[in-house]
Amino acid sequence: MFYEPGKTEHNLPYDPFKACVIPRPIGWISTISPPQPSSSSATSTSASNGHPQTTETPTRTANLAPFSQFNNLTFDPPFVMFSANQTPSCQQKDTVRNVEATGVFCWQLATWDLREAVNVTAEQVPYGVDEFDRAGLEKEWSTVLATPVPMVKASPVKFECEYHSTLRLPGNPPMGTVDVVIGKVVGIHIDNDVLTEDGKIDVSKTQPIARCGYYDYAVVRETFEMIIPGTTDAIRYGMEGNVSKHKAAREAAKKIGVSVSGPP
Repeated sequence: MFYEPGKTEHNLPYDPFKACVIPRPIGWISTISPPQPSSSSATSTSASNGHPQTTETPTRTANLAPFSQFNNLTFDPPFVMFSANQTPSCQQKDTVRNVEATGVFCWQLATWDLREAVNVTAEQVPYGVDEFDRAGLEKEWSTVLATPVPMVKASPVKFECEYHSTLRLPGNPPMGTVDVVIGKVVGIHIDNDVLTEDGKIDVSKTQPIARCGYYDYAVVRETFEMIIPGTTDAIRYGMEGNVSKHKAAREAAKKIGVSVSGPP
């Protein structure tokens, strides 16, 4: 079969596109709202006239949501992205709204053990609802972000991210505009219990879940290794993430005037 999206019909009962691009890592993104007026108020005395006045203490609300269009973009320095369709009422998703307002967000690995909580946090609820509480998830807080962001304590891998930019793509109703949010990873938390003796993350311990098509998910418990034929040492240590060799390459690049922005 062949069809042209938006031009010709595929004549299938379900759209096959997202079922072709699988499995997709899940962007389980946590954010914090900008300060919001509190529903509770406090009474204080004005120094100027001595009359009591009511003041409101701003509050922030945690938000947690999974996105099935998520991935890393590069690794030195590391950047990640997630893509969020607008709501049916043409509003930005709460996650995007918070990220653009605060400049920070966190990502946590969605795992088999946490699958039900991931599903609960996928439900669209009114702005200001704490999905951590709804899903019964304990929080722990970021350590290096300018504005602290709550993270899922039970997740074995977490990223702290600084907002970089948003790319807005056109979308057809009812999805509307698509916000592609890019962030720089500035802090990485890894549970020591999921590391192997030689210092690798053990996928049989993390058991990440991934999005497939329709309502389907996958869980990763097994891996296999292949090394590309003819791979040079420079490419290989980039693919395997060899820290010491990477550092040496960065220093060599600096000596010839190559910066993070590319050649001079």
